Amino acid sequence: MSVFRRGRGGPGRVTVREAAVRTGHDDADGGGDAVLLDVREPYEWQAGHAPRAVHLPLSALAAGARLPAHAQARPLVVICRSGNRSRRAAELLVSRGSQAVDVVGGMRDRAEAGLPVVDARGQNGIVA
Repeated sequence: MSVFRRGRGGPGRVTVREAAVRTGHDDADGGGDAVLLDVREPYEWQAGHAPRAVHLPLSALAAGARLPAHAQARPLVVICRSGNRSRRAAELLVSRGSQAVDVVGGMRDRAEAGLPVVDARGQNGIVA
């Protein structure tokens, strides 16, 4: 099953497990080809995020901020706390020509699935 399936005219949506496979967060070597893009605010990111995720708040993205160089021209799996902001961010990214999907259930579902969440110091984090 393709992780980049599309909904009704918008960007595709994936589960946290599909996102983990696509981004390499389901195995220790990080072998996925997509970038996990976290669009939450800085305080949320600092409290807890996925290891190796890229942080770019939706507010900055909407204001025209560019993706980091290593995330450009790669598939993007966009995540937030529950899936609302990531959906908007994925729509924005697709409109700019990126290949992007959003994660249904966001970081809340990720944590509930037992996938790692780390804080700004690399210790066990929480979803704020």
